[in-house]
Amino acid sequence: MAKQFSEKVAIVTGTASPRGLGRAIVNKIAEEGGNLVLIDLKQEDCDKAAKETSDTYGVKAIGVACNIAKAEDCENVINKTKEVFGRLDFLVNNAGVLKDTLIMRMSEQDWDFVMDVNLKGAFLMTKAATKLILKAPSGRIVNISSISGLLGQAGQANYSSSKAGLIGLTKVCAREFSSRGVLVNAICPGYVQTDMTSALSEDIQKMLKEMVPLKRAATPNDIAGAVKFFLSDDASYVTGTVLRVDGGTAIGL
Repeated sequence: MAKQFSEKVAIVTGTASPRGLGRAIVNKIAEEGGNLVLIDLKQEDCDKAAKETSDTYGVKAIGVACNIAKAEDCENVINKTKEVFGRLDFLVNNAGVLKDTLIMRMSEQDWDFVMDVNLKGAFLMTKAATKLILKAPSGRIVNISSISGLLGQAGQANYSSSKAGLIGLTKVCAREFSSRGVLVNAICPGYVQTDMTSALSEDIQKMLKEMVPLKRAATPNDIAGAVKFFLSDDASYVTGTVLRVDGGTAIGL
């Protein structure tokens, strides 16, 4: 029995960490037979992640180093994807960074760094991907935003703004690409247990969990499952949607 993503090709950004959200998304796609282009900053990390994916799931996976805040790097990813696979069906803009501090202490560099990766990077990767994905019979783009982009969080002027902007970008792309059959959706995770959030103090992690009605952090697989849904045929009539996967944190919205 054919797997649902057999012969499909997906680009996923932010895949270096074995325990991160990007790798969980990669695994969900690979489990269903999808081929992968794994993106992160260092070629060594990308190659290692690609080999682990190929060895585990028997799919074809390549790694391409890319600073997604640079247009030429994003173009190189698409050119390499075309060279190796000849097609692109899915793009998951997952890469993201934090640089938290209060506005009065936030430097211009702190602001630019987060905006460049979280918003500009998604824009540049999406723009480059249009060369291939608009030709796909059932193209899908999924942007990983955050409930911070919906709620606004103190100390996260840069992060919350970048994630709110990503929601806006999602809706614009959904409208612009709809005539080509490409569906574009966003996911807003709440508190997710990853290497990035594990660096927070135990007190802060406890406080964050208490804010969640389900009283636990999400696992990367919780979010990756939602990505898999948006990529699947089950979501063939869904575009421009912003899905909260937050354990009820933003119930009031």
